[in-house]
Amino acid sequence: MSFTGKILKVDLSSREIKIEEQPESFYRRYQGGHGVGLYYLLKETKLNVEALEPENPLIFAPGLLTGLRAPAVPRYIVMSKSPLTGALGKSEAGGYWGPELKKAGFDALVITGSSKTPVYLSIQDNQVEIKDAEHLWGLETGPVQEKLRKELGEKGTQVAQIGPAGENGVLYANIVNNLAHFNGRNGLGAVMGAKKLKAIAVRGSGKLEAKNEDRLKEIFRWTAGHVKEHPLSSMLHEHGTPAGIKTVNAQGGLPTNNFELGVFEEAEQLASEEYSLKPKGCYACPVVCKRVVEVNEDDIVVDKMYGGPEYETLAALGSNCGIGDLKTVAKVNEICNRNTLDTISLGVTISFAMKCFEEGIIGPEDTDGMELKFGNKDILIPLVEKIIKREGIGDILSRGSKKAAENFGPESEKYLVESKGQEAPMHDPRVKTGLGLQYALAVNGADHWFAQHDPFFAAEDGFGVIEMSAIGLTEAVDPLDTGMAKARLVYYTSVLNSAYDLLGVCMFGYAARSLIPLNLLLDQVVAATGWKTSWFELMKAGERALAMAREYNHRQDLDQDADKISGIFYRSLAKGPFSGKVTIEEKDFNKAVEKYYDLAGWEKDGGVSRNKLEDLGLDWLVQ
Repeated sequence: MSFTGKILKVDLSSREIKIEEQPESFYRRYQGGHGVGLYYLLKETKLNVEALEPENPLIFAPGLLTGLRAPAVPRYIVMSKSPLTGALGKSEAGGYWGPELKKAGFDALVITGSSKTPVYLSIQDNQVEIKDAEHLWGLETGPVQEKLRKELGEKGTQVAQIGPAGENGVLYANIVNNLAHFNGRNGLGAVMGAKKLKAIAVRGSGKLEAKNEDRLKEIFRWTAGHVKEHPLSSMLHEHGTPAGIKTVNAQGGLPTNNFELGVFEEAEQLASEEYSLKPKGCYACPVVCKRVVEVNEDDIVVDKMYGGPEYETLAALGSNCGIGDLKTVAKVNEICNRNTLDTISLGVTISFAMKCFEEGIIGPEDTDGMELKFGNKDILIPLVEKIIKREGIGDILSRGSKKAAENFGPESEKYLVESKGQEAPMHDPRVKTGLGLQYALAVNGADHWFAQHDPFFAAEDGFGVIEMSAIGLTEAVDPLDTGMAKARLVYYTSVLNSAYDLLGVCMFGYAARSLIPLNLLLDQVVAATGWKTSWFELMKAGERALAMAREYNHRQDLDQDADKISGIFYRSLAKGPFSGKVTIEEKDFNKAVEKYYDLAGWEKDGGVSRNKLEDLGLDWLVQ
């Protein structure tokens, strides 16, 4: 079976460790990933808890299929209340840690309380211990992984950990496994740091047994044999996500100079493969798209152990800051990976500060003498080091752009690029409006994988229309549409992506972003569980998880006012094919948000309608 039936619960305050067992019916309803995570988060979280308080639970939950030898389902989710947004914090990662937790015998890990001194959690099959981590506190990620593997005597131990940014409470600190696979966004590394939990080291000797191993093997072989035949998966395999820099730049939507421009003159340099090595992959994934970079030059050295900058990092710390020097961006990426710092929030927070500096809202007296101007690559590394240590201007920027605006003054707010306090990823809604709806509606703040992307559905023969006809999306939708067709597209695919997260799916392996179609994913669920199921049941499960997430935010007092995008997106881009064109009207956008509410059964007060909750079997939330 693809699940073990066991949930590991650890209270760091009392040092109590216990195992809770769940029946098969629990997994049929909540499956894995954020379904299981939200169930425990809603059960365990007290009202009005603050994100960095001991009472805020931290939950790790692999997907339902994670740990099987099935293609591109390596992912696990981390959930908690976000210190960055005050809303639901959720973040998925690939790599090897999630499969290892399942092999150790657990479907989820629920952490409550807080240790008085630094500790790490050792999970070696059924042997679970809370161990002293004083000797690890303050260290970067590479040395910690090496020390723990030696200390525990297992080279194959998978380590999820925080670096100094998480320890120091940077509000967009991450959690990393294998030094390059991140639970990014939302600042969950800061939650881990507040609990004085340095790392979770896992080693499992068990094996998950699917009901039909032969069918899983067939699908794996099919995937491996077709990776290079599909245009989207082959591009990922050969070039990784950095290939998107040139593509998005040509489309006129590459975030540049704090989202003011849509094109960047040095895009070719940023997308260069000069320093790229053979890519790496995640557990049981034939796509193999994880970038690895190595630089050995007199002025800059970048260690390949920490992977390399992906598209989001290249744009956030590169074009959006007006910086085209690949070596500098690669070095900052390495520093972020050593210290567990989210590169998207970091880059957008810095670009926001740069814009404020250039507009005269802040000056050298506010920035420790640094000239925060677009294109000034020389300040990037020292500024990031200040943020990690929370020194001077770094302390202000360590809280994210929205909180920094409180320091800079009201006139800075028009330059913010965020939703619910989380900085926007490197996709501009002015060239694909569905991304704007994603940013506004995502329960965890601006998120570019809340739903599928508009360009996949722009033509009748597009990948999205072809592959998603199985869930009722049979017609093309204009990327700039903001009517009912776009609201329906975002709603249907947000439910699909929620189902993907329940299963542990990586978007880079499955339709519409990649090659594996919906029918083969359904076959894997059947082969793994033996259930007589359908896409109707899987979509209802995805819808159930979205409703639970919405209800979590409702308990944090978020309502319709939180479902907004920044005003910058109602203004035109200053350069590129979309220059001078206003593509999103605020009135039309707000109507589209309300159309999504109607489709989802969401209400303006921030909750979910009673009828919808009862339809989804969530009566316990009604009560």
